[in-house]
Amino acid sequence: MRSPIDFLTSLPEYGDLVEIRLGVTPGYVPCHPELLRQTLIDDRTFDKGGKYYDRARAMAGNGVATCAHKDHRRQRRMLQPAFHHQQLERYGAVVEEEIAALTEPWGDEQVIDAYSALYGLSLRTVTRTLFAAKVDEEVVEGIRHSFDIAFSGFFRQMFLPRAVLDLPLPANRRHRRALRHLSDTVHRVVEDSRSTEGDEGNVLAALMASDPDDQEIHDQVVTVLAAGSETVASTLTWALYLLSGHPEAARALQHEVDTVLAGRPARWQDIPRLPALHRVVNETIRLYPPGWLFTRVTTRDVELAGTLLEKGSTVVITPVPVHRNTGIFEDAATFAPDRWLPERTADLPRGAFAGFGTGPRKCVGDDYGVGECVLALAAIVGGWDVRCEPGADTRPVPLAAFYRPRRLALRLIRRAGHHG
Repeated sequence: MRSPIDFLTSLPEYGDLVEIRLGVTPGYVPCHPELLRQTLIDDRTFDKGGKYYDRARAMAGNGVATCAHKDHRRQRRMLQPAFHHQQLERYGAVVEEEIAALTEPWGDEQVIDAYSALYGLSLRTVTRTLFAAKVDEEVVEGIRHSFDIAFSGFFRQMFLPRAVLDLPLPANRRHRRALRHLSDTVHRVVEDSRSTEGDEGNVLAALMASDPDDQEIHDQVVTVLAAGSETVASTLTWALYLLSGHPEAARALQHEVDTVLAGRPARWQDIPRLPALHRVVNETIRLYPPGWLFTRVTTRDVELAGTLLEKGSTVVITPVPVHRNTGIFEDAATFAPDRWLPERTADLPRGAFAGFGTGPRKCVGDDYGVGECVLALAAIVGGWDVRCEPGADTRPVPLAAFYRPRRLALRLIRRAGHHG
């Protein structure tokens, strides 16, 4: 947990399937792309469960990202219309407005706390696409604070025995208070949204069309809030960090923005015309997948890589050993967005990229998240040169559910000829 990416990157040296310990629980890590793909596609055999999902359900409820196989198909069908491409275009206007609200006050030069600024952007965007009711800044800040407490110590919660978690310790009380606040806030905003007529262009309206009960609505809303804010913010933060250290990649991206957009802000409809930006997002997620470790549990005896896993075995799902495998990706530790040019990806094995999962549990909002990242990078890197400030600490926040740096300040210097 002190250096999880380095540890997970080292595992392929020991074989295609490697046994590690999660506390006292043995876990089996697929380190070969085909094995990783097999465990992701067969969600009936490799079901969502184990220590990770026990804690995730306790925090976020039984939503589409955390539910077991038996509930998933119905929940997925319920949520899918909310992420149809026509709906995404409606959300696109919100994404564009929030990016403008973030960047327009910036001057010729400023220093930003990268994760904080980008988390604010992604959370405001997802709350506006979720709810019909206008959510004020105080509510957004309350949600943000609750998530920060709940997710920053996620793996500590996962490893500690139940008896310890039940003790009235300050950290436990703080954690329970944050979850209570989050739950109360979501219930209140959902009720406000129910009474707002005439706006069908949001996720909640699509959810309510299938007439779920109140608890299910709550669980899906918390799931979408968490996934739509944390993952986008961490991806954008790492992307800007990587671009700050690779000026040639930043210049290629700026050239594309200048050529395609000719000085105007990017619109949702522009996303297919910005392939260099897509490559930067893909490469960032390859190196720093925001959802970097999950568990699944076998529902029957199954053989994996010649090893018999008995029913109830824990399988640790992580893209890292595959994404950073030098046998799959040349110079795997290097940030090289052009490795995602079509002619260079043709020979990659199936399962080589699992940043959004694959199979029936593939992220339902991947196009939404990638689209937001593309538009935000177009605005920030298109308008400013990005430099990393001294004192950055890019070690991951310890024991956090999502992989993000501890401290990263970025200096933004407006590019010549680009005016606010």
